[in-house]
Amino acid sequence: MRSGAAWLASAGPEEVDAFLSGLSGNALLALPWMFDFWALPHQLPPEGAWRTWVIMGGRGAGKTRAGAEWVRRQVEGAGPRDRGVARHLALVGETLDQAREVMVFGESGIIACTPPDRRPVWEATRRRLVWPNGAVAQVFSAHDPESLRGPQFDAAWADELAKWRRAEEAWDMLQFALRLGTHPRQVVTTTPRNVAVLKAMLDNPSTVVTHAPTEANRAYLAQSFLDEVQARYGGTRLGRQELEGVLLEDMEGALWSTAGLEAARVADVPELDRIVVALDPAVSGGRRSDECGIVVAGAVTRGDPRDWRAYVLEDASVRGRPTAWAEAAMAAMARHGAERLVAEVNQGGDLVEAVVRQVDPLVPFTALRAGRGKGLRAEPVAALYEQGRVHHLRGLGALEDQMCRMTAQGYRGSGSPDRLDALVWALTELILTPAARFRRPQMRTL
Repeated sequence: MRSGAAWLASAGPEEVDAFLSGLSGNALLALPWMFDFWALPHQLPPEGAWRTWVIMGGRGAGKTRAGAEWVRRQVEGAGPRDRGVARHLALVGETLDQAREVMVFGESGIIACTPPDRRPVWEATRRRLVWPNGAVAQVFSAHDPESLRGPQFDAAWADELAKWRRAEEAWDMLQFALRLGTHPRQVVTTTPRNVAVLKAMLDNPSTVVTHAPTEANRAYLAQSFLDEVQARYGGTRLGRQELEGVLLEDMEGALWSTAGLEAARVADVPELDRIVVALDPAVSGGRRSDECGIVVAGAVTRGDPRDWRAYVLEDASVRGRPTAWAEAAMAAMARHGAERLVAEVNQGGDLVEAVVRQVDPLVPFTALRAGRGKGLRAEPVAALYEQGRVHHLRGLGALEDQMCRMTAQGYRGSGSPDRLDALVWALTELILTPAARFRRPQMRTL
């Protein structure tokens, strides 16, 4: 569904003139304040009897404007002095200053979004907004959950909840206070973070979610900002959270963390001595089959193997028939000048090599067979990261998601961690196997 603004942007001059000339003078004056006309789909309230609407998106995706406009929708009636749905509202920000400067007075805040004849008055000493129709919105800090004990409301807006330091306490107090009217509601505008209160909220049946990346609101953002953040964070796990608005979970007991992977990020790769492509094949094909993990990695193999460094260059994983993943693996080898293809053969046995050699009969191929569980195989690879011996280029977000869900006891995500399995095989071939040979006791001749 396109917004009216999107239609105007794509319409020809004659269509725009015809549309505008068909509006009355009052309609033309009102048009800038008609958010339903200008809004993006994720900024409009979903239908249904929900209690909590979570607007989750990347930086600059228009979350604050959506929250402010929802407050308007609750407070305003048909005329400036007519009652709306709600009369007693809570505005909760991380701090009082942030709530005031962003939610109330910000460029996308309540006052800026409200037409002059309906604009509320800010009473600074009482920290509240008062509308011409008598509706009142009180401002609260999430740092002081106890301030929400006592007041009661029929609507609430909570901004950037995922970064509140006392999020669970403040959220609980708000729920007790949201008790007026026949159907009290609340909207939450936040960039996602892996915090318990947000995950519990999203799991609640009375919660609805709309979602959008930063890119969705590009018409209202500086191109230089978009260029800079994409250049710096595009294709990274942090970028998936901050730009794409994806909730990333670091599982308790996971072998990798978001912070650790960001620390492993590099922009440049030195001259590599070895490059391999690792394959974790999906023997069956089709849309419902697991992905075939295909990871390209290289290493600097000079000096003591205990000091070798590895670089993860590409995640080329695909879903499809065996011939499709074999062709994808060969293409990855060609792109990076890889010297060898290594593949797990537990499931397909000789079939895996046979499929690969249908595509390239002469490819250097090493078959690997897993003798331990996935978590146990991943642990020594995770140790390499802890030692600072593995680095990542950008564009590995889906692989990194799987890494942050792997524990020593096994994978805690849905499906199979095929990308991670391929990574483990690549780094085993490049670093762990040579290091094991180096450590093996040597026979001494007396």
